[in-house]
Amino acid sequence: MFTLLAGLWKYLFQKDEYFILILGLDNAGKTTYLEQTKTKFNKTYKGMNPNKITATVGLNLGKIDFGSVRLNFWDLGGQEELQSLWDKVKKMISSEALNGVPLLLLANKQDLQDCMPVSKVKEEFKDHAHKIGHRDCHIMGVSALQGDGVDEGIQWMVQCVKRNAFLRPPTQKDIT
Repeated sequence: MFTLLAGLWKYLFQKDEYFILILGLDNAGKTTYLEQTKTKFNKTYKGMNPNKITATVGLNLGKIDFGSVRLNFWDLGGQEELQSLWDKVKKMISSEALNGVPLLLLANKQDLQDCMPVSKVKEEFKDHAHKIGHRDCHIMGVSALQGDGVDEGIQWMVQCVKRNAFLRPPTQKDIT
C-alpha cells in the first residue's frame, strides 16, 4: 500500500530533475540560448531582450519543466579567463564517469550568412568523436536569437536523459 501511495505522490508532486551544463566560446550565444529556452518552456517567464544580454561573468542559472522532467541549466561564461575550467571539462568528456550523459553540440548562429554550416561542424568534430565513447551525441544547427532549433534540442535532451535514467538516475524534486 505504501508503494502505491509513494508512486502516486511522485506522479502528482515530484519531477525527475537533471542538470545541464552549457559550454561554448565567448559570444557564442549560450546565454541567448538559455533565455530562449526559459521563454519557450516557462509560460510565466518574460525573457530578456537579446540586445541587452551581455557577456556572462561566472555563471547564469536557469530552470524549466518539460513534462515530468525538470532541467536545471548552468551557463558557464566563455571568457578566456574562465576557459581554464574547460580543460578540466575536456578531460572529463572521455571519462567513464560520464557514461549515460548525453552530449548535444549546438552549431549556433545558423541565421547568419557567414556561419559555419552544420556539415562542417560535424566534419571538424569527427576527429574527436571517439573521446565520448558510447554516449548519446547529437550535433544540430540552431539560431538562439531567432529561437530556431531550441525546442528540438530540449526534446532530444529530455528523451536521452529519460532513456539513460537507469545509468544516471535523476534527483527527485517536489513541485509543491
